[in-house]
Amino acid sequence: MKNYLQNAWWFVKIVAGSAIFSLGFDLFLLPNGLNSGGVSGLAMILAYLIPFGTVGFYTGLMNLVLFIIGGLKVGKRFFFGSLAGAVAISLTLDLFTLLPAVETGQPLLAAVYGGVICGLGLGIVFVSGASTGGSDIVVRLLKMKWQHVPIGTINIGFDMTVAVLTGLAYGDIQATLYSGVAIFACGKVIDAVVYSFDFSYVAVIISQHSSQIADAINQRLERGATFLRGEGSYSHQQTQVILTAVKKHQLADLKALVAELDPDAFVIMQEAHQVLGDGFARNTKDMI
Repeated sequence: MKNYLQNAWWFVKIVAGSAIFSLGFDLFLLPNGLNSGGVSGLAMILAYLIPFGTVGFYTGLMNLVLFIIGGLKVGKRFFFGSLAGAVAISLTLDLFTLLPAVETGQPLLAAVYGGVICGLGLGIVFVSGASTGGSDIVVRLLKMKWQHVPIGTINIGFDMTVAVLTGLAYGDIQATLYSGVAIFACGKVIDAVVYSFDFSYVAVIISQHSSQIADAINQRLERGATFLRGEGSYSHQQTQVILTAVKKHQLADLKALVAELDPDAFVIMQEAHQVLGDGFARNTKDMI
């Protein structure tokens, strides 16, 4: 039952993220001749140049080709999650065209709001361990190769090419420039959503009572701690340095714990994203 509910929630997040992306695209970007890159952007160009077919139709067609090409290189869960995202985004892209478009008369506003909403949707899908198909599969594969580069940054670089094609198709350099703004906003929001959802703190604690503090971290916070060998540069006194990682909501408890056991302890707190291992996220090949 638990696995069924987890899978159902996973599916809901993918569909919801896809729908949010389509909402931002149809309400802000499409009416203003802008796009957020990727397959949906290419589909918009094809729908503009070819007298038949819709954005949703061309999106689905290109997704099918890319799934065939990349299907063997991604994990089973990612593949089926991306398939659900691709179907959801193809349907919602056409569905939301029935809603009244937001025509502000200011392309910059449309680019910013459209990019932010699209980035929010894609971020939810990515953090679920899936994609919306199409170019997102390519971006995910590139992320596996360049693990040190944030996925939103890879997305920006890939989609800028589509922005240039947008300007050429519409014969308007402004379309390229404003689409670039939308793509940049989209990529930054993707990174904010993906990496903010996995937010922890790493603490380095130097104390004469390191054993008591480490025991308290284990017992009260139910977190592990590692002893590092340290030496004072002035006194040359040997000491044990504690290294530990805690969730954001445990930060205040950790500070109180150290202050209680050793008010003179030297403590360094550092924000950390994607802490992997026991008690945190699992380190798998699908991690982004």
